[in-house]
Amino acid sequence: MNISNAEKAHILVQALPYIQKYYGKTVVIKYGGNAMINDDLKSAVMSDIALLKLVGINVVLVHGGGPEITEMLGRVNKESRFVNGMRVTDKETIDIVQMVLAGKVNKSLVQHLQKCGAPAVGLCGLDGNMLMAEKLITSEDIGFVGEITQVNPKVISDVINNGFVPIISTVAGSVSGDVYNINADIAASRIAAELGACKLILMTDIRGLLRDKNDENTLIPSVNVSEVPMLKREGIISGGMIPKIDCCVEAVRRGVSRAYIIDGRIPHSILIEMLTAEGIGTMFY
Repeated sequence: MNISNAEKAHILVQALPYIQKYYGKTVVIKYGGNAMINDDLKSAVMSDIALLKLVGINVVLVHGGGPEITEMLGRVNKESRFVNGMRVTDKETIDIVQMVLAGKVNKSLVQHLQKCGAPAVGLCGLDGNMLMAEKLITSEDIGFVGEITQVNPKVISDVINNGFVPIISTVAGSVSGDVYNINADIAASRIAAELGACKLILMTDIRGLLRDKNDENTLIPSVNVSEVPMLKREGIISGGMIPKIDCCVEAVRRGVSRAYIIDGRIPHSILIEMLTAEGIGTMFY
């Protein structure tokens, strides 16, 4: 697509009010799904974050890495098993989770973002006791899967204040010394609240909340968190969307101004959400 210089200038001018609005503010982005796997989408995400950083918006990137963990477990002939969407994490698995998330995936994202011109620092929940957790109790023992008990944001704030983009993998420590695997959506929600972020953005592989889950043209653009229980009763919020939306509700109730579920399959979806009037996905307020 060829865009004239005049059109490029018009696009930049249209983005100016949003750059001014969010200048110096903090935005937490949970990065996962197809946007982490597809190289073109990954490049688009990294360039979006670099641009936001360069215009003075503080971005905190919280990431998952499920496919990479599954691949590594396969290499050691260990089966991946899930209960209600949560990975069963025994002692060997948590060691692999920590190695893959805090090591390979995290440092790869740091390197990729720095290639786009934004200085980055890789962190995990163990650094500075950022994320503290206890064992998540469920009807079936799923091992070293944790529930966050405390978020200590100082190390994140220090990284931001020194001009870097924090890239965070979601393994957590505990008072017992055990390491726990933490759901990245939940971690992003709690981190956003503790940082006083103006926005939480969860990247997914669907357009947002749909009134009819089989029709992407039925996107619900905005939801007041008080409407969520009714939407659950009506079956509009169901299945895998429940925990994601619960994270958005939790963030808003803890003081985050807006939370969004956006489609990470769309290139530059972050910029569309942040710097245009139309936005993208579903906003919770």
